[in-house]
Amino acid sequence: MYKNLLLDDIETAILQAIENKKLGNMEEYTKGSLVIEKPKNSDFGDFAVNVSSLARQARIAPPMIANAIVECLGDKEYETSVVGGFINFKLSEKMLTDVIVEILNKKENYGKPENIEAEKIILEYVSANPTGPFHIGHGRWAAMGSALANLLKFYGHDVFQEFYINDAGSQIQKLGRSLLIRVKQELGENIDFPEDEQERKNYYPGEYLIPVAKDFLKENQPTEDIQVLSDYAKKYMENVQKELLEKFRVHFDKFYSELDLHNSGKVDASYQKLQESGKLYEKDGAMWFKSSEYGDDQDRVIKKADGSNTYLTADIAYHIDKLDRGFDRLINIWGADHHGYVPRVKASIEALGYDPNKLEVLLGQLVNLVINGNEVRMGKRKNMVTLEDLIDEVGIDATRFWMCMRNIDTTLDFDIELAKTASDENPVFYVQYAHARVCSILRNLVNEKLNTETGEKTPAPMTEEEFENAISNVDYEAMKKAIPTAKKLILKLEEFKSMIESSAKSRTVYTVCRYVQDLAGEFHSFYNSNRVICDDNDLMKSRVALVYSIKTVLKNALDILAVNAPERM
Repeated sequence: MYKNLLLDDIETAILQAIENKKLGNMEEYTKGSLVIEKPKNSDFGDFAVNVSSLARQARIAPPMIANAIVECLGDKEYETSVVGGFINFKLSEKMLTDVIVEILNKKENYGKPENIEAEKIILEYVSANPTGPFHIGHGRWAAMGSALANLLKFYGHDVFQEFYINDAGSQIQKLGRSLLIRVKQELGENIDFPEDEQERKNYYPGEYLIPVAKDFLKENQPTEDIQVLSDYAKKYMENVQKELLEKFRVHFDKFYSELDLHNSGKVDASYQKLQESGKLYEKDGAMWFKSSEYGDDQDRVIKKADGSNTYLTADIAYHIDKLDRGFDRLINIWGADHHGYVPRVKASIEALGYDPNKLEVLLGQLVNLVINGNEVRMGKRKNMVTLEDLIDEVGIDATRFWMCMRNIDTTLDFDIELAKTASDENPVFYVQYAHARVCSILRNLVNEKLNTETGEKTPAPMTEEEFENAISNVDYEAMKKAIPTAKKLILKLEEFKSMIESSAKSRTVYTVCRYVQDLAGEFHSFYNSNRVICDDNDLMKSRVALVYSIKTVLKNALDILAVNAPERM
């Protein structure tokens, strides 16, 4: 990455300038204190660094500091200039051409860093109750979680994706009671869910259980055994959820059952370990965990007075199980309403002798559906309640892209009508069209053209062999012709590497969406002003290498988002 290269050069030059006594009173420099940025005015250069902050130690003016550092840089491929306290860098034509060469050589591996400290990561997300279809909030976690997994894998980490099935609580019995009512209705009984609002909370009155009841009666004799009905409904809904996840391009390595966690004895074991280490105490008949000793704002109940466990008890055991499975990093995606839950889980990890910093929790905000500029309350629009409904209406690509477009801690307004349009205002269409446009150029490049009126054929601008040579043996001299009009595009292509690094480290995927939108914008702007297929053969070869590089990087980024990169639209 050129940003890193330039910063390394600057920091080495600073240390040399200090040694040469050219930086006034400055006697030491801490690496990482400066930042490489893009100048607001591109006429100054391609990158810049502001060294004015060093004036506090040096006790000399920023321009003197900048010039002293430049003197110690020595001969480099790039050009430098000083404006005030800024050192500006202008990349050489060779450095810019090297970007294209690297992309064409590495192809699908372009952007993958080398020699990172790879971690074994378990990423847990969605983790919905198996009591009904996914709502659109689950869709956001599914899209963002799977895209984050792809990003971290691309970066070089070993990522294990897990779905924690919340199947051990009273909600499963509630599901069985609800299915019983639907079964009786199918058998012709005059029965319905309670009208009383409080009583109704003990059931799942959604119509989605009607087909479950029909299938149950096809496969089984009628029964009022709630356990039998609960088990059937749970398995049925788990299968529905798994099928939708696969359709949505979300692939989990394991579906981990909370019920299995209890049956394995791991919940009791972690409880006993906390008790034996003196981390529990009794109060009002309940057992409390001393979580306040580890940063929580208060102690927490983990066993109620009636002897039943709280949700926290199983969660403690689950996270300890993750650590015992040998994962270096635990990343969870939870809803923002779980923010208070984070410190108590971290407290339990520390209390049991593990490093709490191994746990990272990404807290996500909700999704608002917007139709014709108006927010739609969930449940008020019958055709747009579930994730599956949304996918069926706008498509998988649009749903995934839109779900990933904003930072996870920001509420997402999902504009349904816009997401369906084939226009530049629709971000996913704008990006996919850029890829399809590049593919069209490359097809036209090697295909002969037919005049439909005369039947006359015009030879292809390039043979297949010439095309392969253009993208495998970049001509540095010829590329000089393309660089003046393609410089912004090349710099944006080079930025892909630093974007991948920063996104992986910050656990963000919206930055990938933003990047492909910017790259598509740069390409559309370039294409509208420059012909790729032209009479100047050297210029054409150079632009072919450029647009093939754009195709490669767009595809790499869209693969991370699990969004298709279409060749025709």
